[in-house]
Amino acid sequence: MNNSRAFPFGKIWLAVACSVMGFILLITACTSVSPSREPFKDYGYKPPAEQYNGTLFKLSQDYPAQMPDSSQLPAFFQTDFQNDWRNYMLQVRDYCFEGNTEVDWRVENNKMRGWYHMPWQDYGRTGREAIHGLTQEAPLSAGQLAATQTYPVAVAHAIGFYNEFGGYTIGQVWKDHAKPDPSVTSNAGFPIGTVVCKLLFVDMPPAEIAEEIPYLVNPIEWQAYTADGFNAPAPGQAQEKPRSVKEVTLIQMDIMIRDDRAPSGWIFGTFQYNGALANATPWNNLIPVGLMWGNDPDYAENTQNIPVTDANHNFPPNQPVTQTPINTGLKETIINPDANELPPTHLGWEGRLNGPVDNPRSSCMSCHMTASYRNEPLSPLFIKAEDRPPSGTPEWDAWWMQWFQNVGWKDGKLDKFLNAEDSLDFSLQLSAALQNFDLSENAATPEHPVQR
Repeated sequence: MNNSRAFPFGKIWLAVACSVMGFILLITACTSVSPSREPFKDYGYKPPAEQYNGTLFKLSQDYPAQMPDSSQLPAFFQTDFQNDWRNYMLQVRDYCFEGNTEVDWRVENNKMRGWYHMPWQDYGRTGREAIHGLTQEAPLSAGQLAATQTYPVAVAHAIGFYNEFGGYTIGQVWKDHAKPDPSVTSNAGFPIGTVVCKLLFVDMPPAEIAEEIPYLVNPIEWQAYTADGFNAPAPGQAQEKPRSVKEVTLIQMDIMIRDDRAPSGWIFGTFQYNGALANATPWNNLIPVGLMWGNDPDYAENTQNIPVTDANHNFPPNQPVTQTPINTGLKETIINPDANELPPTHLGWEGRLNGPVDNPRSSCMSCHMTASYRNEPLSPLFIKAEDRPPSGTPEWDAWWMQWFQNVGWKDGKLDKFLNAEDSLDFSLQLSAALQNFDLSENAATPEHPVQR
């Protein structure tokens, strides 16, 4: 054999083979690590055409790929949120309204700035409906919204929006749609400049609202595809409650601002709708309830008033209020003192900030600081009796106060609540989204399913 001719051809074939193999390996590697970009589902429950044929909700999910520059911080970052709290709240309110009220809060059409939704809110029995993207928030007991409220099965529905700063972080957590990464918030959190606003509506017949809740006159109403009563799973409940297109009424707006001027890194605020003010622009009837930037864990009266349970391990029922119970002993909550502007409303535990649809035994921060992966309980009220210490004991008091400590940002690091693997930096929507993602294989089948 003439090796002088065979050798060059062998080298050529070897080179070709190596090139082909390298190309295959490259393609295989790229395929194996390429993140999923399949769009997130817009909604879970679509009304039948005979009930509704109008505009449908569209998830705003074109999350910014780059962190917004600090020059884009909202102007209210120059306002003293403690000493000029009312002006600060109205500036935040206007920032949330700009470009959104004109387009009926279909934020993908906002021409002034980007706003984004959290994915994976479509899942399960309380999941996102298809008209305005509302999800079921919580049941509302008689007397919770007003002393004159007797309607016993009202339900709160909500939708939240994140500005460009918050949208960037959502996109980083969900960079791979099939493999979310909660360490993003646990390590870096949401950036300073993040603004979150949430609209809350009450699902209750308009005639009952007009008769029982006097401050919801001149209402802002949306259509929504909702169930009669709260639709959360219950023992022995084999099927979901049926949905129908109904009118729901605006009652509250919540805000969250990531701001390093706040000791724990976040400022929370709540607005309550008061249609009796009859502003020419109805959205301006959302008036400040107050602000909070901490849970006042050192408030001296705390342990004297920690609730205890009865012989059946039940907490006492919440009482209707005829006057907003302002606690001037709190140092990290400010409540609007103007009774002519703010209708009588319950607040959170011991006067900490909460809105009319929220739990009177919690507070905005005490719930949101629990945002974790894996999930920690939102409130001691949600823990089974057998897992609690004996009621009324020192152990009970210490256990209760875990939910009223100041967990958050300290020295540039983010605390984790209790035994959490990862902190989600106060975002309960992200907490719910990750939980829904994890449970999705067992998702309830919607009455009108939308294919993912």
